[in-house]
Amino acid sequence: MSTLPTRDDAIELLKRYISSDYTVKHSLASEAILRGLARKLGHDEDLWGITGLLHDLDYEEIDGDPKRHGLRTAEILKEMDYPAEGVDAIRAHNGDELDIPCVTPLDFGLTAGESISGLIFATALILPSKNLADVKPKSVRKRIKEKRFAAKISRERIGQFEGLGLTQEEFVTIAVEAMQNADLK
Repeated sequence: MSTLPTRDDAIELLKRYISSDYTVKHSLASEAILRGLARKLGHDEDLWGITGLLHDLDYEEIDGDPKRHGLRTAEILKEMDYPAEGVDAIRAHNGDELDIPCVTPLDFGLTAGESISGLIFATALILPSKNLADVKPKSVRKRIKEKRFAAKISRERIGQFEGLGLTQEEFVTIAVEAMQNADLK
């Protein structure tokens, strides 16, 4: 039987593998978004949230190699007997590079949720206040359409929210509110 780590244990694991403040913040934002999606869709909030928190464990170790990203994290978590659904979603969140399609709701949620977090952070940075609390979902939706804004963020990955049966408005609202209500430190 698989074992989901506690949130405290997951935070400890994250900090063991990730030293970048930005990547930790991104992981915490991904956790918040995934918890918000799970709550809205009636899924296991802990599984979704902790999977969001841990999805980039290998980011520094693989040194930016997109053909390895997600695979090493999957190995680490499999050794810990992490639930297979979470391990599969972690592989699928980089599926466009690894030829692994999104299949389950968690696959779609992680791929879209972790991707939109960067766009929300970027939207906050262009506001006069530079404050996440001032970001409006409507502004993020507008930025999704602007391919040159935060151009490295994949709109295709964000678009995976459609596999959850949500509208773009619903998805973006959940993501923005989740990040605004989370402790990202």
